[in-house]
Amino acid sequence: MSSFTKQETGVFPAVCPLDCPDQCGLLLHKQDGKIVRVQGDQSHPITKGAICNKVRHMAERVHSPKRLQYPMKRVGAKGEGRFERISWEEAIETITSKWKQLIAEHGPEAILPYSFYGNMGLVGTEGMDRRFFHRMGASRLERTICQSAGTTGYKFTMGANLGIDPEETVHTKLFIFWGINAVSTNMHQVVLAEQARKNGAKIIVIDVHKNQTGRWADWFIPILPGTDGALALGLMHILFAENLVDEVFLQEYTVGHEELREHVKPYTPERVSRITGVPVEDLLRLARMYANTTPAFIRIGNGLQHHDNGGMSTRAISCLPALTGQWSLKGGGAIKSNGSYLECNSEAAQRPDLLENPNTRSINMIQLGKALLELEEPIRSLYVYNTNPAVVAPRANKVRQGLAREDLFTVVHDLFLTETAVYADIVLPATSSFENMDFYRSYWHQYAQIQLPVLPPYAESKSNTEVFRLLAQAMGYTEQALRDSEEELIRQALDHPRNPRLEGITFEGLVENKFQKAKAIPLLPGKLPTPSGKIELYSETMAQKGYHPLPIYLPLVQDEQHEFWFIPAPNHNFLNSTFSNTDKHVQMEKVPKIHMNRTDAARLGIVDKELVRVWNDRGECEMTVVIGEDVLPGVAVSQGLWADKPGAKWLLNSLTPDRIADMGGGAVFFSGKVNIAKCE
Repeated sequence: MSSFTKQETGVFPAVCPLDCPDQCGLLLHKQDGKIVRVQGDQSHPITKGAICNKVRHMAERVHSPKRLQYPMKRVGAKGEGRFERISWEEAIETITSKWKQLIAEHGPEAILPYSFYGNMGLVGTEGMDRRFFHRMGASRLERTICQSAGTTGYKFTMGANLGIDPEETVHTKLFIFWGINAVSTNMHQVVLAEQARKNGAKIIVIDVHKNQTGRWADWFIPILPGTDGALALGLMHILFAENLVDEVFLQEYTVGHEELREHVKPYTPERVSRITGVPVEDLLRLARMYANTTPAFIRIGNGLQHHDNGGMSTRAISCLPALTGQWSLKGGGAIKSNGSYLECNSEAAQRPDLLENPNTRSINMIQLGKALLELEEPIRSLYVYNTNPAVVAPRANKVRQGLAREDLFTVVHDLFLTETAVYADIVLPATSSFENMDFYRSYWHQYAQIQLPVLPPYAESKSNTEVFRLLAQAMGYTEQALRDSEEELIRQALDHPRNPRLEGITFEGLVENKFQKAKAIPLLPGKLPTPSGKIELYSETMAQKGYHPLPIYLPLVQDEQHEFWFIPAPNHNFLNSTFSNTDKHVQMEKVPKIHMNRTDAARLGIVDKELVRVWNDRGECEMTVVIGEDVLPGVAVSQGLWADKPGAKWLLNSLTPDRIADMGGGAVFFSGKVNIAKCE
């Protein structure tokens, strides 16, 4: 227990735990044992005291009267939400007795852990939990729902999650925010871009929706969904055709530039314009600006990779900085993710060696509904933590149908009685991040941080790590790895000689300094972690895996006869379903909205701000329509995932497909189609 927890009043350092690239340094103001103010830490080298409204109002979530206080068991029907209080002893005994029975009758693969990054701490998300389920031999979960498709595509080009240091973007002269609503999801990159803008930088936004970031840009370029790869290939065509490439850089630092030069010849401006909806003159202007305004920087977002072709689209965009030699310029290059700078020793943290059967089955989290309803050898128990799949997972109606199975023994460990928890047999109360010790790594900036507990555990709540230690003991597992403390887990994760950028980052250093930066090792000149050691415009690895070795464009899957491409984008005040049940955040966001083009609305007789029905073969929602020019014809964009409310029809992921993207097992949230009509 940290000494901070014993101090009733004062100001204490903290880390924002949200799944957000900025990972801000915080100061928590406590009075009489409660957080009364959440403030940005001005001493943090990159977030510098600026924080978003989501975390600014975090105290209302941490001290919410809706928080779970004690373990409970179900006494009503699944989904009804009727529970009665039990002790922790009874909860652990009930869970482990059921698991021992299932393992004896059906084997450990009958049990499936289901988690993601509702809290970004390493200890609570990929430490003791992974060790426990490896030791058990439970079915493995492929945690691919967020950014795996784009990450895979980017790695084929650059070898790892390595981009430029965002602090260098104050020197950038041309920013391209591509498929990212950075004002809402990467605000400090916006702050850095604003600093550069004062020195003459220009800001371009490419997106399917003119959201807050699009309105902030100097030039907003609307694009049809899923055509980002075609746009990138069209830009390459122009750069090669007009001799706007850096031949010296291509010769020295890339593989396959001659093959790429020939490959992009068919992607003429006229063809690409027909595919993307971007006028020919805008394609030419964009390519010439990118070549002639340097250093230029591309911030590659998650949005464009949530398509059937998302991995290849990211792969195509990741080739652009090499063509004009941007990687050799301070403030030039790209960022998809910078997670590899602070990559820890995952083998030490997760202990995959504890898994005896290397052929243990693996289940993609995107297809939870299918896994619960269609597997020949059924999932018979589900343990859910750090996520809320009844709202977040695609094809949500099918997910809820699976959760409603009477023969599915479900345990949910959370802060709140979520939409998933109402289907549980056992509900366990979870601590908040401010009640735990944990280690945090940004996947955008290059600073690691530590969270020491500032509050004691709320009521009877326990951390993930503590619960898994209790479960391991009750299951009779005796390995020391299942007893390690949070501090030991952090030390083991930091001991990673294969990542020289972690050199100098220590447990003691983090406790003393709050944050430490990855060691500066330039990408170029140097050897990249690709097979060739260079930027791979042509990837032999891709060919070996069955992909085209050069970036290509494939249209989205056209398996639905509905009228509108549906893009369920994030909103400004929630993070997935987090905060969607907090009154303050709901008041700021108001109501679920869907944006459509005025020509579509006029044709369908739909009036601005009225309630519309949005549906397909998977589900149905009702939302308030916003009509204008912020999306192209044939496109509909909603924002935010909303908590269930009696009488409301706004389960947005009931509309989304659960297909798997082209790479990395990723999700295709943005490749579904819907119809829209006035509500009766």
